[in-house]
Amino acid sequence: MGANDVGQQAMNALYQHRLISTQQLHRLLTPHHTRAEYLRRQLHLLRDRGLAERVGRRAHGQTDLLWWLTEAGAAAVEATGLLPQRPYRMSPEAAAGPLQEHTLATVETGLAFVTHARALGHECGPLDWSPEIAHAYRDDQRPGEDLRLIPDAVLSYVHVADRQRTLLTFMVEVDRTQMTIARLAQKLHAYAAYQRYAPQPAAGRGSRAPRRTAAAPAWRSRYPAQAFPRILLVLTGAAPERLERRIADLCSLSAADPVLAAAGLRAGVTTLDQLRERGPFSRIFTPVLGGPEPVDVLMRPQPIAKAPAA
Repeated sequence: MGANDVGQQAMNALYQHRLISTQQLHRLLTPHHTRAEYLRRQLHLLRDRGLAERVGRRAHGQTDLLWWLTEAGAAAVEATGLLPQRPYRMSPEAAAGPLQEHTLATVETGLAFVTHARALGHECGPLDWSPEIAHAYRDDQRPGEDLRLIPDAVLSYVHVADRQRTLLTFMVEVDRTQMTIARLAQKLHAYAAYQRYAPQPAAGRGSRAPRRTAAAPAWRSRYPAQAFPRILLVLTGAAPERLERRIADLCSLSAADPVLAAAGLRAGVTTLDQLRERGPFSRIFTPVLGGPEPVDVLMRPQPIAKAPAA
């Protein structure tokens, strides 16, 4: 690619996540540096070579730059063969458009996992989540339709405890209060439908009737070594009081859906501020289906406190 190690890492991150601010890249790639000056120099070198482009953004009284890869930059990353190819290309119009804040919030969600993984001795890096991966499925309530479930991100995380390594997968939905609660609940319904969707094998040639055999759920071909991924809804874009009301309304509406109630999804909802400040292994998630007691990202119930010895 003609860039140094940090420049190459920046190009890979931009290719994977499409649009990232300078400060987000600094926290992802060079957190050991007190300031982002070295990273900024590398980004400007990429821009000088026609590999990256930028647009200014003012937020919270400060100005930051948002970066993305040009067509030449994306082609350079694809030539290495290190990352799965993605057809999406960012443009100046898209970078400054209405999806800007949602894209940055999704990056901020992944960055919270990376930051806390470093602190805890777990493993989650800048490329360990992928935005908008399509999952094909069908829903019994919409017969004949070919549907696609597209999480905002699918994130992989290695939890390390007592030399035991556990690979975790999370399907992440980021809501900036742009979506109605009913629409959020419908997305959860789609996860339940995808969880139970099992493609039926085609009938063999010459057979009079197809053999009815139990088919494996479609999700097992993507996540063969695990249970169905946990679902995380991360809310932002409003005052904490409003977000708490949205969480309560989402839980109430989801509890009234019999498909969701029967699915047994491990789904939790929290705010982006809590995720950043306290980390995913604090009890910051409200179970969408279940009791009101908060849980951590593993959706573990609160241990029962032992009575003090007499």
